[in-house]
Amino acid sequence: MSRFSEELRDPWGLLMGATAGGAAWAVNVHPAGAVVVGVAVWLVKSFASAWQATGGESRTGPVEPPVTKGSPEEAWLRRAERAADGFGDLAASMRGRILLDRIASMRPQVDDTVATLRRLAGQASVTGAALARFDPAFLREELARLERARASAPADVVGDLDRSIASLKSQRQVHDRLSATRAQVLARLESGAIDLEGLVARAVEVSAMTATSTADSGTRDLDDLVSELELTRQSLHEVEEAARQDLGQTP
Repeated sequence: MSRFSEELRDPWGLLMGATAGGAAWAVNVHPAGAVVVGVAVWLVKSFASAWQATGGESRTGPVEPPVTKGSPEEAWLRRAERAADGFGDLAASMRGRILLDRIASMRPQVDDTVATLRRLAGQASVTGAALARFDPAFLREELARLERARASAPADVVGDLDRSIASLKSQRQVHDRLSATRAQVLARLESGAIDLEGLVARAVEVSAMTATSTADSGTRDLDDLVSELELTRQSLHEVEEAARQDLGQTP
């Protein structure tokens, strides 16, 4: 069982979700909205706790929340995996050849890049599942209704209305933060997959050009290729860490 699954079963997570939902209901949030709040808190708490408890890794390897079938993140991940497989086949044919052996030695970096993309895809699926439990249109309508009611409400009910309005705004803020995190992760998944596809194309080009170019020219091409891969790998790690922190800070 993954750490994420274990966190989903954690009674404290369930309690936090139930408490958040109950608090929302107590301030006159519609029951459906209160359920959304509770479930969102439970999911985000479980995922953030899994990451914080393991530092992004378990004893058997990286924590990898399941990727939703048929989702955009799965499509980009599959493209990245196909590119990595293509690079692996190409690199295997280059081992032992002068200069080109350096391309074969890049395989661990490619594998690390794909592993990071896989974890990012899992993050995207977690945020997507949480977002699916929100109804932005409902939140907007409820907020507008309560604000209209407050404008003409007697003084003795203004406080209750203010609490309800604050709760709805809080839900909307959670939704907006999750949406921004998911959009960022999806954008980086897309560029990461395309970067890997470009890497394979460049490796093929370098392989062909090395046969006819000078050693210095081939070395420069290989240096550029290695640098591009390392920049891609590092930027993915930065996005992964930023997304993890965003999820950990979401109430």
